[in-house]
Amino acid sequence: MSEIHIVRTYPHSPVKVWRAMTDPELIPYWTSTGQGARAVGFEPVAGNRFQFVAKPMLGWRGIVDCEVLEVRERELLHYTWVGAEGETPSHVRYRLEPTADGTRFTYHHTGFTGIGGFAMAKLLGAVRTKMLTVGVPALLAELDESGALLPDAPLRLARPR
Repeated sequence: MSEIHIVRTYPHSPVKVWRAMTDPELIPYWTSTGQGARAVGFEPVAGNRFQFVAKPMLGWRGIVDCEVLEVRERELLHYTWVGAEGETPSHVRYRLEPTADGTRFTYHHTGFTGIGGFAMAKLLGAVRTKMLTVGVPALLAELDESGALLPDAPLRLARPR
């Protein structure tokens, strides 16, 4: 079984990082460095079903179906991920840990199986790495301490698709 495991430390508070990762209005700003997915119907509440919706491409309909399984505000978000109809759900976990200088963020995506799963983990891993090293820091720099966008931030950030 393949997996994606990425750890980044951001010089921002867990409040700010949590908001960037879980506010449906903010998610497209950091995902714009990948396929620009929007979280449609997302709420960080266990049992909530939602979709990541992006531009379809050859071999992918542009929709990922998800269900929130566990939430601990500013600590953990755990949800399922189904990228194709009939696919066995994989699992995504965001873990946030306060550090002396900010927040350690861990992205862990497990449950990829077979050769197709191996290829998907490689592809998604590269996209997630870019999102977490380029998109998230750019967004965090444009948020105030409560996690709200600064007034002229949308003009400086990559436009959500």
